[in-house]
Amino acid sequence: MMEAADEAEADGEVAEAGEQAAKAAAEEDVPEQKFEALTVTYERLRHSTDSGELHEFARRPLPDRADQAAFSRATALLEAVAGNLNTPEEDRVFLGETMPFPNILVKLSEDPSAVVRKAVAGNVDDKNWLVGRLTKDPDADVRDTALKNPQTSWKMRLEGAQNPECDAETLDFLAQFGAEEDSKAPKVLATMVRRAVALNPNTSAETLARLANDRESDVSRAAASRIG
Repeated sequence: MMEAADEAEADGEVAEAGEQAAKAAAEEDVPEQKFEALTVTYERLRHSTDSGELHEFARRPLPDRADQAAFSRATALLEAVAGNLNTPEEDRVFLGETMPFPNILVKLSEDPSAVVRKAVAGNVDDKNWLVGRLTKDPDADVRDTALKNPQTSWKMRLEGAQNPECDAETLDFLAQFGAEEDSKAPKVLATMVRRAVALNPNTSAETLARLANDRESDVSRAAASRIG
């Protein structure tokens, strides 16, 4: 049910971005002579093989949000640029790291380059449903980066802590959630994550030693069983 709700939210976010782009297009029914209509420019950029032009669009500063039509147009065109594999990889990485817009990040999260997907996975402006998708990415670096993203849900952290393919560094990161007395992490959920880390075969000896002294007995017993 939770995953279905996440997918519904994802569809809503992307649909909203599409509606904004459509609105911007409608407001350009009588464009100035020097501008192409939004839909024409979008399709041209989506299929362009001119890496220089695509680079220029990727790095172009966004208009002020107060100019809603121009801002919506620019973000719509960035979606086309992000989805075009002729856009230089370093520019797709740049967009993945810096853009807060779901329609653009969704495009980049499906990029065939793991480097680009990793950039999206580390973006703190991601929606949690998008980070959740990337915690299940086929590339280990992408998965581990997504698990370290503060937008990652507790459900995904728990699944990551249970994943036998998760690396020792990421497991050590997960083992620190809620470990301090003054932690604001939800006690039950954080305890479940630390216990899962203690039982994960990839957890390092150093992390296990720390968890063996955990203030929660469920965690300390799990770690002690691995050490003993």
